[in-house]
Amino acid sequence: MKKLTDYADCAGCASKFQAAELEQIMSGLRSDTVNDRVLIDFQTADDAGVFRWSADSALVQTVDFFTPIVDDPYVFGQIAAANALSDVYAMGGEPRTALAIAAFPKDGPTPEVIREIFRGGSDKLREAGVALLGGHTVTDPEVKFGYSVTGHVHPDRIFSNAGARVGDVLILTKPLGTGVIVRATRFERSTPEQLASAITSMVSMNNEAARIARALPAGSIGACTDITGFGLSGHATEVAAASQTTLVFNTNHLPLLTGAAELAAENLPCGGRSNLKHFDRTRVETTVRPELALLCMDPQTSGGLLFTVSPTEAPAFLAQLVASGLPAAHVGVVTVRESAGVLVRLT
Repeated sequence: MKKLTDYADCAGCASKFQAAELEQIMSGLRSDTVNDRVLIDFQTADDAGVFRWSADSALVQTVDFFTPIVDDPYVFGQIAAANALSDVYAMGGEPRTALAIAAFPKDGPTPEVIREIFRGGSDKLREAGVALLGGHTVTDPEVKFGYSVTGHVHPDRIFSNAGARVGDVLILTKPLGTGVIVRATRFERSTPEQLASAITSMVSMNNEAARIARALPAGSIGACTDITGFGLSGHATEVAAASQTTLVFNTNHLPLLTGAAELAAENLPCGGRSNLKHFDRTRVETTVRPELALLCMDPQTSGGLLFTVSPTEAPAFLAQLVASGLPAAHVGVVTVRESAGVLVRLT
């Protein structure tokens, strides 16, 4: 009998178009008419779009789906839901409704497995207080599953890629390494404990981190993004590009999943190798351990939030995150754009 990950060409990679490719594809489709209610769209590579409804309310909208990265169908559904919800949290929003997106081969998996995928996703949405309104399914050679999520945010409290300020502190709320552990598992190179740790991280939502951030005084958060398929360096590159800054990381302070460093060299997913190629404005200092540099390119699924926070508010914010049980860490600082055009520097 086929395992769930057998229905994926490259389980764990969740390959996506790179920013440069998408820019080229979309460039000819831009409208000359600007809708002044559109507050954020694809042009800043943010995690979701934002559309103003009124002076004090805006809609946040996103969509995310991928092939199976674990064989347990219930857990796969949970991860897919947590991953899709994260885009709304990354914008400072609160998710409210969701539509399921699913593709299944005609020759499997069984109805019982499909039901478990939907049940896992539904339970995670319910945990987040999100209403599932419906969805759409198609037949496809690969299994694919995820959600389109709609939320709301106050127009004055949006967290955008373009808001990072020189001097802001970088805070990351989840450990890195889901990509390499999932890939290592497929080739029987990881331990059950390592996979369990990665699953615990992936099914954990970013709602608590977002709630604490929203409660900070206005202006405390400069920018925010969730760390997913482009890896830490890739998503940090998007923040730096949108905000005209350089993000500098202390790699020795990065939180890592157990075993991730040891597995990195031989198990970087193909999405990570693509990140190495496309996010070439990352400068790696010679003192950085090679495995840490690789983990900065590791494509994450349902990864943490990366915040840029004013230095006056950062210590208290980090303390609140840790007190709530999150494995958050102070991982770097925002600096002026480096003369060589470097967007991300790993030290």
